[in-house]
Amino acid sequence: MLRRLLQFTAVIAVASATTLSAALVDTRSVEAAPVVAVQTTRVADIVLLGAGFTAGLRQGMVCRITRGDVDVAEIVLVDLRLRSGAALILQLAPGQSIRSGDVATVKTLKA
Repeated sequence: MLRRLLQFTAVIAVASATTLSAALVDTRSVEAAPVVAVQTTRVADIVLLGAGFTAGLRQGMVCRITRGDVDVAEIVLVDLRLRSGAALILQLAPGQSIRSGDVATVKTLKA
């Protein structure tokens, strides 16, 4: 598992190819993140996102995955780069699967 996680981290690092700069991070709003791919492993599936720190995402955030108006899953962000991220699946709706093109939005509490 550690080997697969290190391989995955290397893929994300190559995909971002830029260093994190505090001046580039805007934490005032969090944007939706498109699902780029789902990497299947023996231990857990990893959801790859097309947004990262610059979109306001942070490690540990819980996000909803939706396809149109349908809730598909909940994920937790585990690794973020400037413009990409990775997450683990917390909960998957019955009969659903996460697909490329689905959208992740940060789960917030309703007042």
